[in-house]
Amino acid sequence: MRTITIDEASSNLPQVLAEVEAGGEIIISRGDTPVARLTKMPEPRRRGPRPVGQTLYPPMHVPDEAFAPLTDEALKEWGL
Repeated sequence: MRTITIDEASSNLPQVLAEVEAGGEIIISRGDTPVARLTKMPEPRRRGPRPVGQTLYPPMHVPDEAFAPLTDEALKEWGL
């Protein structure tokens, strides 16, 4: 890891980025004070197509009571 000044970074930006892309780390300083650290961005996670039938979320569970017939009182509340 090497340290360069802001002026060096701005005047040599293509070379600085090439070094970072190759895996290096560079500290940019203002005078003797470190201000920023340049590192390579992580590679984006590549996702291929999901197998047929695979879902993103676990299946939803519907209790059996949800399919039970409504009581006479519940039908009246719904105006049926």
